[in-house]
Amino acid sequence: MECLKAQTMIIHGATAVPQGWNDYLQRWGYDGFHLRSEWANVFSGALKHQPRFLWAKSGNQIVGVLPLMFVSGPIFGRFLASQPYLNTGGVLADSADIATRLIDHAVELADELDVKHLELRHEQHVEHARMNATATEKVHMRLHLPATSEQLWDSLKSKVRSQIRKPLNDTQLTPHFGQHELLDDFYNIFCQNMRDLGTPPFPKSLFRSMLDEFAVNAEICTIKCNGKSIASGFLLHGPGTTLIPSASALREYNKTSCNMLMYWHALERATNRGQNFFDFGRSSIDAGTYKFKKQWGTEEYPAIWQYYSRKGSVTDARPNSGKYDTMIETWKKLPVWLTKLIGPTIVRGIP
Repeated sequence: MECLKAQTMIIHGATAVPQGWNDYLQRWGYDGFHLRSEWANVFSGALKHQPRFLWAKSGNQIVGVLPLMFVSGPIFGRFLASQPYLNTGGVLADSADIATRLIDHAVELADELDVKHLELRHEQHVEHARMNATATEKVHMRLHLPATSEQLWDSLKSKVRSQIRKPLNDTQLTPHFGQHELLDDFYNIFCQNMRDLGTPPFPKSLFRSMLDEFAVNAEICTIKCNGKSIASGFLLHGPGTTLIPSASALREYNKTSCNMLMYWHALERATNRGQNFFDFGRSSIDAGTYKFKKQWGTEEYPAIWQYYSRKGSVTDARPNSGKYDTMIETWKKLPVWLTKLIGPTIVRGIP
């Protein structure tokens, strides 16, 4: 792609990350964490997405970035997204003008690759004439963490403390933190939960790659009942904020409140690491997951996903679009081993 010049600023595009990319993102804290170059390694290796890096330079300094992943599959088609799997992505730049020019370039790339749409997962609205659709029906749910786990416990409502106290006092239940040694158990629970929801699972390699790429900042929290893993969550400790992109529990153990126990230990872990926030992820207002997250005392933050839509509707590939209801119900009846086999191939094509 040709460079676009504006005074001394130049927009660049490449399939390889430029020098200084992560250094620039450090100034953006948690927002920058979602755009780090490690994610391109994760997505390209585990999901077969093709990275495209856009960046602006003024002199020798990077002044704006926009990472994109080219997602292509036989069922859903072709997309550009920033960032797939994650709830936050899009453009970060020193000024609105730089952001506009980076999105200009992204729009050109979307036309060049003939995708259905370009999706930028922003948390603040970015003005751009070519972005012709917006999704705001979900919100980020984040909890401000106190200085100590004791203060965290005291901040919880009595009903929540009661729900945690029961499994805390159950000697059959034990918490475990680890990395690759807990991956198989985490993935088995994750896949069973995805099957029950009617959703194809991500490949195990996605989580293995996150453990590899983020090293000491990625770990798994697992609750075991008499040695059997029954609830597990994947934790990523970003700058000042811990997120839990995937978490599941075996439904037959719901009566043990193992899911509440797992989240408590995850929150305690983040607090003890000195984190300021715990990011529970996105939810639709008043949905079941929203109510679960709200009970912990979370606050809502905007999720403003913006699109340059070229073909069809931006909701076409979403499970709640209504187009896949029959497929979802069929998926719920499949054996878990089969969903592990065919699911990753399907989900790779969903942005």
